Amino acid sequence: MSKRDYYEVLGCDKGADAAALKSAYRKLAMQYHPDKNPGDEKAEAKFKEIGEAYEVLKDSDKRAAYDRFGHEAFEQGGMGGGFHPGGGGGGFGSFTDIFEEMFGDFMGGSGGRGGRQQNNRGADQRYNLEISLEDAFHGRNIDIKVPTSTPCDACDGTGGEDGAKPVACGTCGGAGKVRASQGIFTIERTCPTCQGQGMRIDKPCKKCSGSGRMHKEKTLSVNIPKGVDEGTRIRLSGEGEAGLRGAPAGDLYIFLSIAPHRIFQRQDSNIFCRVPISMADAALGGDIEVPTIDGGRAKVKIPDGTQTGQQFRLRGKGMSVLRQDRRGDMYIETAVETPQNLTKRQRELLEEFRKSGGGKPTSPETDGFFSKVKEFWDDLTE
Repeated sequence: MSKRDYYEVLGCDKGADAAALKSAYRKLAMQYHPDKNPGDEKAEAKFKEIGEAYEVLKDSDKRAAYDRFGHEAFEQGGMGGGFHPGGGGGGFGSFTDIFEEMFGDFMGGSGGRGGRQQNNRGADQRYNLEISLEDAFHGRNIDIKVPTSTPCDACDGTGGEDGAKPVACGTCGGAGKVRASQGIFTIERTCPTCQGQGMRIDKPCKKCSGSGRMHKEKTLSVNIPKGVDEGTRIRLSGEGEAGLRGAPAGDLYIFLSIAPHRIFQRQDSNIFCRVPISMADAALGGDIEVPTIDGGRAKVKIPDGTQTGQQFRLRGKGMSVLRQDRRGDMYIETAVETPQNLTKRQRELLEEFRKSGGGKPTSPETDGFFSKVKEFWDDLTE
């Protein structure tokens, strides 16, 4: 029985690009995978056919040969000289290959090649740093101490004693993985000899036991730009954990948090400040002096009849804006304070004020509230 056209197997046009081929392959491989269709010989055959088709079409050279010569390009006596697309004579890739084709993009790389080198890279680290609102406004350099792993100073990070160099592992041939056949699948696992490193050292460094790195605390200077906000992340490339045996180090990520301030509250680039004022100042008006985040002072004119909760805007007196040469605004919110522990004379004056007739001053919130109360009671009696 003749083989079906590979493009037909994947349901793609002959001019389909690599992304379209990969997408079609993933969908079909998941649909006909033997684990989803136990005991279904037709699904198993379909799964093999899909793997064989994609194994050829994903490779530009093999695809070009197939487009020119068809299946003959890979049959005995043809261009391939007995080549089997799936490798190992099975006609389709192993389960590990299938998994890597479908999920490799999400696992930090495509396929298994280069994976061992990637695993040797040092781990990324996180450091939580709390700064003051003033630091966020001005920006500054801060020294931090980070517990991490650094290249071993005895072997210069090579892992070998007296200059001994790593050699390829004899068990896995340097791949870091070994394969074992189980039924129709080939299972890939970490090499037990080199623990997935692909290399081994006959004479490991005594200080670091051959890892090429050691644990210590290092001091780093972190530049905090002005205008940073809660949750800002700063990346220090190569300042994470050292890699194994000279492999690249990971990165260090600084996560910033802003400590609560005694006077100011921040909202984006704006600053809010709640300022208590006396009952007399609120009624008669006047000037008050308030602090600003830059350490200065600002005068605010309070009009007569000021109420609790009224806001006054000071343009350009707020926070620095990240990567911009400007500032936000500052908002002063008044809180009218009722006096306590009055003297006898003060009580007398207030009693006079309360009992005085004619020219009664307006109290907008009080009048408005009791007007609504009167309407409410009138509605109940109807």
